[in-house]
Amino acid sequence: MIICGDALTELRKLPDESVHCCITSPPYNLGNQHHTNKKRHTPYEDNMPEQEYQDWQVNILQELYRVMKKEGSLFYNHKNRIKNGVSITPYRWICKSTWVIKQELVWFNRSSNFDKIRFYPMTERIYWLAKSNKTKIYNAISHHDVFKWKTVGTNERHTRRFPEEMVRDILMCLPGAKIILDPFFGAGTVGVVAKQLGRDFIGIELNAEYCKMAEGRIAGVAYQMPLAKWESQKAVEQESPSLKISEED
Repeated sequence: MIICGDALTELRKLPDESVHCCITSPPYNLGNQHHTNKKRHTPYEDNMPEQEYQDWQVNILQELYRVMKKEGSLFYNHKNRIKNGVSITPYRWICKSTWVIKQELVWFNRSSNFDKIRFYPMTERIYWLAKSNKTKIYNAISHHDVFKWKTVGTNERHTRRFPEEMVRDILMCLPGAKIILDPFFGAGTVGVVAKQLGRDFIGIELNAEYCKMAEGRIAGVAYQMPLAKWESQKAVEQESPSLKISEED
């Protein structure tokens, strides 16, 4: 299900403890003009006063906590941002929420921001948050906490898409998660992978153009891989990286 509307407004309409998992990446509040190496682009309005932005994110996190089932998990993709020469960590607002911080995953995404005034920032974070310190995943992909998911790049119409592989790897480790939420749905990557894996999803997106884009992408997904097949294939790929999953199997 795709809901075209404001993330916080629409989250407040969802029932308590109604989703098993959330995988999301909010706007980073980087300013309205972003640059990757020498390419500048303006993907969306992204220039709130910093404290207002952080307060907004606390409110988002609290609503996500409310709608999450007791055993559920939130995977929150963000980064350490540099504004006015100062590094700002997402822990500033995550620690103001009710969530338990289970783990911090590092995504080495090979950013092309080669500013000589600092060591090149080439990583983002995925914060695994839960309601209970007893919440567990099943590490079906047998992976460590540093990932090298290939970036989608900035040539697409939606310039801030995260990789399908990221979503797939996370969901593989949550075999019991049947309803997946993304309140910043964008081009619908979470919905695409959820459909491929036979999961239900709820996507909330403010931009009407992106809602249509997501609908088109998801409508084109016909192949659905059984969970057991993906787990077994992943194990084989770790032994022989040249073996890839074929959609014709």
